[in-house]
Amino acid sequence: MHNLPRPEDLAVFCAIARLSNFKTAAKELGMSPAFVSKRIRLLEEQLQTKLFHRTTRNVTLTDEGDRLVSLSAEILDKLDQLIVESGSGSESLRGRLRICSSFGFGRNHVGPIISELAAAHPELQVRFEVLDRVIDPGAEGFDLDIRIGDEIAAHLIARKLADNKRIILASPDYLARNGTPVRLTDLSAHRCIAIKERDHPVGVWRLERKGNEETVNVNDALSTNNGEIAVDWALSGLGILLRSVWDVHQHLSSGKLVHILTDYSQAANIWAVYPPELRDTRKITTVVAFFREYLAPLKDSTARHLS
Repeated sequence: MHNLPRPEDLAVFCAIARLSNFKTAAKELGMSPAFVSKRIRLLEEQLQTKLFHRTTRNVTLTDEGDRLVSLSAEILDKLDQLIVESGSGSESLRGRLRICSSFGFGRNHVGPIISELAAAHPELQVRFEVLDRVIDPGAEGFDLDIRIGDEIAAHLIARKLADNKRIILASPDYLARNGTPVRLTDLSAHRCIAIKERDHPVGVWRLERKGNEETVNVNDALSTNNGEIAVDWALSGLGILLRSVWDVHQHLSSGKLVHILTDYSQAANIWAVYPPELRDTRKITTVVAFFREYLAPLKDSTARHLS
């Protein structure tokens, strides 16, 4: 019977496959490049196959390596789950956890919560990425997607973390110079600030009023894929903005932005989304509860502007 590959070697293999660079992988793993090269050589000998094409400029997977990388990642995930589920009565989480979110919410809220999570569970290894598109977390190798927006594929598991809506806003200065829209159709005569961020289509605002959905095409003379830049533009009086309450509640409270067309809003709740195979695992349920607890102050602040 052949000796089984070491999990540590599979982790090295997966890191190089993801980063396409031995030195970068070694730095991430806290190992020397020579040690990483040695582990891959031994793994290739053990599996009796070549895993990488290596030149002085780049590293690419062989056909066999490409076939084995997803299987290796799956084995590592199962081992992590085994460790977590066995638990030995410990409250601390262990193993790897891959989390993603959108740019603005990820930087301002998810990142700081992960900092608290890492402090509470020092044996947990977290990889966090911010993305500008909606993904299938399982298909792209993530355990958890902290997502804003209610359009979630039916095969994924979703747990609501906090209520949230997108609302229409402008600065007092903009409204003083250009007038305040009183009907949704009035927006076509105004400069609007459009955002391409994950599920947010540029130039088309789908809004709900008294249970009915209405769509308006706006003048997207200003557009960006970064919500924080869009908010800065609105604060500078450059146009009308559709933005999540979580991101602008402090500007509403200070009066720097004004909520207009208040009958209209767009559902954009905050969700923890994960693959069905992770349903009810201790690691996921613990982390989801952790996020829900830490988002409670944001939830309360947001609720004051949704009532």
